[in-house]
This record gives sequence, structure tokens and C-alpha cells, in this order.
Amino acid sequence: MTQFDDRERAFEAKFAHDEEMQFRIIARRNKLLGLWAADKMGLSDVEANAYASDVVRADFEHAGDEDVIRKVLGDLTSAGVDTDEATIRENLGHKLVEARRQIIEASN
Repeated sequence: MTQFDDRERAFEAKFAHDEEMQFRIIARRNKLLGLWAADKMGLSDVEANAYASDVVRADFEHAGDEDVIRKVLGDLTSAGVDTDEATIRENLGHKLVEARRQIIEASN
């Protein structure tokens, strides 16, 4: 085995690890956003967890955050919660930081 092959294999392993971590962070972020929105809508704990799972699944519809934002905004508006897209985007950013912290702490 040459050094080049070893380096290539190491880079591939690091890339796969980084992609998995990013996926887990985004999924956790979406769950945290769903829990935040559920709290705003006054859902019970069981309903909140189910709703958070729905928000995580919503991210699989299209690439990017727009499907999650659209879902949460629509649901909050339907529930009579006074909010806007900017507020949801702001919370999405806060939840990303929190999710990253949680995932890193869990893996240490």
C-alpha cells in the first residue's frame, strides 16, 4: 500500500464522517425548531415530539431549508401564532448552534 493510497483512504473516511455529522446536526436543528414551534402552538409533549419529527421529515422534500421554513411558517400561521419568515430563519440559526453543540458534546 502506498502513502498516496493511505492518504486517499483517510480523506475519504474524513469526508464521510463530516457528511454524517452535518446530516445529524441539521436533523437535530430541525427537531429543535419543531419543538420551538410546537411550544408556540401550545402542543402537549407527545404532540410536540410528533410535530418535531414531522419537521425533520419535511426537510427531505427538497434540498435546502425552504421546505422546513415553509412548513413551520404555515403551521404557526394556521395555529394563529403571530410570526414571520424572518423570525423562523433567526430561530433556525439559533437552533443550528445549539444542535452543533449537542452533537459535539454527545460524541465526546
